[in-house]
Amino acid sequence: MSFRDVLRIDVMRRVWYAQVVSLFGDFLALFAVIAVVSFAMHGTPRQIVGVQIAYMLPIVFIGPIAGVFVDRWPLKPTLISSDLLRAGIALLLIPAVSVWQVYFVLAALSCVSAFFGPAQQVTIRTHVPAHGLISANALMQIAFMGSRIIGPGAAGAIVAALGPAVCYGLDVASFVVSAAFIASVAIQRAAAAPRVESSANKIHQIWLDMRQGMSFIVHHAAVVFVVLAMAAGLFTVGCFGPLVAIHVRDTLRGSERLFGIVSGTVGFGMLAGTQVMRRLARNFADDVVVLSGLVGIGVGALLLGLIPYAWAAIAAMGIIGFSFSAIMVPAQTLLQRETPPGMIARVSSTNISVAFMAQILGLVLSGFLADAFGVRMVFILCAGLAGVMAAAGKAFLHAKK
Repeated sequence: MSFRDVLRIDVMRRVWYAQVVSLFGDFLALFAVIAVVSFAMHGTPRQIVGVQIAYMLPIVFIGPIAGVFVDRWPLKPTLISSDLLRAGIALLLIPAVSVWQVYFVLAALSCVSAFFGPAQQVTIRTHVPAHGLISANALMQIAFMGSRIIGPGAAGAIVAALGPAVCYGLDVASFVVSAAFIASVAIQRAAAAPRVESSANKIHQIWLDMRQGMSFIVHHAAVVFVVLAMAAGLFTVGCFGPLVAIHVRDTLRGSERLFGIVSGTVGFGMLAGTQVMRRLARNFADDVVVLSGLVGIGVGALLLGLIPYAWAAIAAMGIIGFSFSAIMVPAQTLLQRETPPGMIARVSSTNISVAFMAQILGLVLSGFLADAFGVRMVFILCAGLAGVMAAAGKAFLHAKK
């Protein structure tokens, strides 16, 4: 199915509109937070990295539990209430005056988002035919990367002219608009997966449902592969992501403007990649495309580490963004196709949990590795890691077959 065909599906179109509005508001708020922590609060590098960790860490632990509830709850009320709760929480960013208050608000937003993300995945899988999933997931990635490209510049201009509170207010409004789009359409509930085991104890039943989802992942080679591939890609990106600014400053002797160009190239690479992946999916298996994405990330990281010139950094980040889309779009599509409808939330939330944990480990390790080996050597090590992961993934799939 083409993008136009997918957007003719009323539910998909409204969910996509909601995603576009909500993501743009999120990126405005995120970059406003980073600007405030960096300049107004005079945050250290560790505190700035902590902004990302504060948002990702709660999902690691809450995600698998949230998936259990989302697989049982009605979708539309879950999506709308998640949006409205996040709107109320985002308001708390306006009076925040310390780094720890910012961390608390971001962690609270993350807890609620742990329910919204899986519910959105179930909604897409329920209403989009299997042969339209690759285009549907590509559209969601386009919304993400479009906001990723426009958000930093827009947030910088708004913060400079009107202050960060305006960005936070726009984020609040974006959640309300997202809820309104979702409220305007009828959303069906996928059939719940039959319970293999049941318990009179509700807490024990949550554990049994979680175990059922994890068991499905462990016993399906294709699902295990994409979960580990996404984790490997995010771990690699997490390792060198925070070091790009230092590389531009110290190795390339560049300015903030060059850093902005280099960072923005990732978004353009991903936008281009999502367009290409939809076409490649017609001729190549999903696992082949995902493995190629891991190799591409390695090539980009190697180029970044070996050639200390601005043009190489721009090209490398474009390659990395393009390659990352080769992992994300087919991996999400394969998960949706392989997972029974009544278990999509549990499998999706567990996948997000593993991927975020990998990215957090990469963020934490990046500073230590840079101190021990130097920034450029970290890029080269990341390239080697991506190559090893791709080879291991190919061997794993071959063994399972």
